[in-house]
Amino acid sequence: MAIDDSSASNSKGKHSPASTRRARRVRMTGAERREQLLDIGRTLFAERGYEGTSVEEIAAKAGVSKPVVYEHFGGKEGLYAVVVDREMRQLLDMVTGALTAGHPRELLEQAAFALLDYIETFTDGFRILVRDSPVAQSTGTFASLISDIATQVEDILGLEFKARGFDPKLAPMYAQALVGMVALTGQWWVDTRKPKKAEVAAHLVNLAWHGLGNLEAKPRLIGHRKN
Repeated sequence: MAIDDSSASNSKGKHSPASTRRARRVRMTGAERREQLLDIGRTLFAERGYEGTSVEEIAAKAGVSKPVVYEHFGGKEGLYAVVVDREMRQLLDMVTGALTAGHPRELLEQAAFALLDYIETFTDGFRILVRDSPVAQSTGTFASLISDIATQVEDILGLEFKARGFDPKLAPMYAQALVGMVALTGQWWVDTRKPKKAEVAAHLVNLAWHGLGNLEAKPRLIGHRKN
């Protein structure tokens, strides 16, 4: 005759480790479990990359069996795709939400700060976005993400070009160049974290605004953000 685990443990006055794990699984809702798996997957993908992460390890860290991961995401690819999609939306929202100034130079500062803020706050997410993976094409690569951000910037540049008598048709190319410059610098800064964020932003805007021929010896920020 089978013995109920919970009854047996209660008769001993304590829970066994196995029954404790089962109790935790019962208490966690489907939505909570999904978020837990996303958090664990996000951390592992950032540390080890897509290929270096296994469903077995994700399940083990969550304290569940492999079928639970498959139930929620259909496998590692599905989990990775959701993680990447969330990070892309987070970065896009931060960049587009930051572009509020009227002066073009301050807009450059805001765009640079937005990306550096994302790198600083969501470091794991940034590491995931800049990695290559087998499913990157289906979820959007970092290059395509930069292109999306550049699209937001090119409208601003187009108006500025037109006002200054430049060809507005060139705005998309300049937008790609500016956003790409900030993004690649961000990839370098994510590991070094030197100089400080505000100083990195100031130097990026210095190069973008003045060009190599007219660099300021001590670049300054004109916007309200100083750090």
